[in-house]
Amino acid sequence: MRILIANDDGYLSPGIRALQAAMRQLGQATIVAPDRNRSGASNSLTLSHPVHVRQHEPDIYSLEATPTDCVNIALSGLLEEEQDMVVSGINDGPNMGDDVLYSGTVAAAIEGRHLGHPAVAVSMASHEPRHYATAAQVVSNLVAHLRDVPLPMDTILNINVPDVPYNELSGVRATRLGTRHPSKDAIRQLSPRGETVFWIGAAGDIADDGPGTDFGAVRDGYVSVTPLQIDLTRFDSIAPVSAWLERLT
Repeated sequence: MRILIANDDGYLSPGIRALQAAMRQLGQATIVAPDRNRSGASNSLTLSHPVHVRQHEPDIYSLEATPTDCVNIALSGLLEEEQDMVVSGINDGPNMGDDVLYSGTVAAAIEGRHLGHPAVAVSMASHEPRHYATAAQVVSNLVAHLRDVPLPMDTILNINVPDVPYNELSGVRATRLGTRHPSKDAIRQLSPRGETVFWIGAAGDIADDGPGTDFGAVRDGYVSVTPLQIDLTRFDSIAPVSAWLERLT
């Protein structure tokens, strides 16, 4: 297999290096990742200026760019050989529930799927993770299984792994996204120059961590595997919206 590896924490992060080591047991594993932390970049593309690429070692590249840029450029021009799969991670911190809307880790996997490749995103369910080896083993098992038993091509797997030794995991569960309460208010401060600046508020507390959710699975010690899709259409609302539009005068 030829596996493209990306993330949003940067090419020097311990998580991406642990992931590359695990993927090398399955084939060629090439890192194409941001030159620094780009958490929260979501699906943004750099369109205002060209993107610089630097090769640091064989199969390790950094880009002055977003996670989506990295996957797009890797698959559409940088790498000469066609890649078989895109794996994004291992992220420092969870990407569950509403987090996936902002996550650069998930966005990199979405871009891989958008360009026609099976795609997986993996995150540690801790903001100060210690057990990257657990997530690396989980992903290795799942990627090998995905190679042998493919899922529908419109499926992206979003994986969140409890930060415990591998033998302490409760198992693996297929889950849905939970939800959070709205994020905290932005924090207003004054810069040293007396200018008003704002920090984005912290993520909201968990609102839905009930049975079947990613939050609930991880809380109970299970690896959460949530299938995602790109189509955001709310199909059950097409008819009601159509009727609503007919009343437009």
